[in-house]
Amino acid sequence: MPPRRRESTHILPGDPPIEVALKRSARSRRFSLRVSRANGAVSMSLPVWADEREALRFLRDREDWLRAHVAAAPGLQRPKVGGKLPLFGTDRPIVAGPGRSARFDGGVIRVPDDGRAATRLRAMLQAIARDRFAEAAARHAAALGRSHGRIVLRDTRSRWGSCTPSGDLMFSWRLVMAPPSVLDYVAAHEVAHLQELNHSPRFWAACARLCPGYKTERAWLRRHGPELLAWTFEASPC
Repeated sequence: MPPRRRESTHILPGDPPIEVALKRSARSRRFSLRVSRANGAVSMSLPVWADEREALRFLRDREDWLRAHVAAAPGLQRPKVGGKLPLFGTDRPIVAGPGRSARFDGGVIRVPDDGRAATRLRAMLQAIARDRFAEAAARHAAALGRSHGRIVLRDTRSRWGSCTPSGDLMFSWRLVMAPPSVLDYVAAHEVAHLQELNHSPRFWAACARLCPGYKTERAWLRRHGPELLAWTFEASPC
């Protein structure tokens, strides 16, 4: 018997057809479906020993759930000159501008229209996010009488921030596209971990002291977070 492939693709028929990536994992003990919050891509994890026919029956049994989640996922969006890009929670016009980099000026984003606008816009967002998170982290840490370590920006898909036992802080630079209060909440959340490296009641009490309205901002992320992940900043295909 030939070895089972670790990854394969199945097309679930219907309107529209849905492509499902089947991924075998030694860590999987059961079937599990995942719909990407960013673009609606579907993957299914299954144990290495599982019968693929049984996995497909599992998939068909959950077709209604799957289609509902795929339909709810935002489509990929690519920023371009003439379009708009969210910054600080507001859609900003993108216009052609001089120079070699993107910049935010007077409520408008200006970027050279040279085929590299998306990557230049990503660099601009990362630079703005670094300044914003540095200020917010320092302010919240001072309020707790603590100090933090390095600040690292990443493009994460499963979490908006993290804090290591040594006090280093990681944040998603995409949060600069959200309202400033949301970015501030995530900074406060991770700084609160400098005091409580858990999610105990004492942690949430510290978070509330730093960001009294954190429940509102947390709800915004749950509701609108996928919209931030839906933006792609790869270079435009030729």
